[in-house]
Parts: sequence; structure tokens; C-alpha cells
Amino acid sequence: MLKTILFDLDGTLVDQQSAAAAAVVEWAAEHGMTGPDVAARWAVLSEKHYRRYQRRELTFPEQRRRRVREFLGVEASDAEADALFDGYVRRYEDGWTVFDDAVPGLRAVRGAGLGVVVLTNGNGDHQRFKLDKLGLTGEIDQLIAGDTLPVGKPDPRAFAHALERLGAAPHDVVMVGDSLENDIRGAQSVGIGAVLVDRNDAHPDADVPRVRELTHVLGVLRR
Repeated sequence: MLKTILFDLDGTLVDQQSAAAAAVVEWAAEHGMTGPDVAARWAVLSEKHYRRYQRRELTFPEQRRRRVREFLGVEASDAEADALFDGYVRRYEDGWTVFDDAVPGLRAVRGAGLGVVVLTNGNGDHQRFKLDKLGLTGEIDQLIAGDTLPVGKPDPRAFAHALERLGAAPHDVVMVGDSLENDIRGAQSVGIGAVLVDRNDAHPDADVPRVRELTHVLGVLRR
């Protein structure tokens, strides 16, 4: 019997991508870097180094420093890299927004008597700060963050750990997220059902239930 729905955070509940793109364009301009590819280049570097953090090859601060050094092309001490990154992250955090369907979707799930748990690859302190800042803390029952996982999503061990934390079996849980690889395939690898949040219809041929809005999650699960 379904008891709990796991929600990804960034890209599912929070529009992290738009915040990152806007922040890096303004920040990079301060360092003399402009052009149409600034946000895309930052996104590629962020993904590369964050994946290393997810695999536990780098610490959370180390992946930030690698991103800064490579993006700006500078040789910077740890303290200097941290200070540089602070200029970006202040703008990034100011740009966070909650998707319009997030709170109604979470409340619908809770209203149906199901638990709401956020399962994120992000650093726990940073994600708790994000939830607090955006008023989402009271909308969820539990946060399972990346630094408490043995490895990040999509590794099956991340999902197995979440099940252990919840004292749940795979059939008790459904994963809802925007990443076909990290959220959907990762959950399926341990027998957890999944719903893809595909707001822009980027995966029309995906072989899993899809929703354009989080308020539709319960509907597809009842089919």
C-alpha cells in the first residue's frame, strides 16, 4: 500500500535552474565574462563537479571551488575561491522561487493521508536553508539530503538508504522528480514506482507516468 511520496527538490519543487542562470550571468559580468554561452557553460561545469560530489569524490565545498577555478580560469586558494563563489551564491539564493504548483501539490498529497518526504542530492544545511527561506519546511514531513546518503541519486544505494530511513518497502513509496536519470531510473532500479515531472514536455516518449503539474500526481497514481 502506498504510504509516502518522495519528492526531488531542485527542478521539481524549486526553480533552481532559472535562479542559477540569472545569477551567473550577473556574477560573471563582474569578472569581465559576458556572452550568450555564460549560463550554459556554468551549467555544464556545475553538473560535472556536482556529480563528483554525488559520487563522494569531492566534498561539497571542494566542488564549489572547482567550479569557480575552472569557470573563471583562475588559480585561487581555497579561501579565495570561497569568497569568489560567495558572489555567485548570494545572487543564486536571492533568485530561488517555488513552482506555482508545488505547495498545492504537496498539500494534496498530505490531504490524501500520504507522507511527504524530500529526497535530494543537495547538501543538507543548504537544502534546509532553501526550504526555510521559501516557506516549504512546514509543507513536508522529512528531508533526506545528499550528505546523509552513501552516494547520490541515481545510485540504487541512495534509494535503498531512503527506504531504510523510512522503514518502508519499495511498494510503499513513489518517487516524483524532474530528472529521468536521477529520479526515475534511480528509483526504478530498486523497485520504487516513479512519476516524471515534465513541465515542458521534454520527454514525450518516456515509458513512465508523466505530469505537467504536481497537482496531477495523485491522478496518475490512481489510474
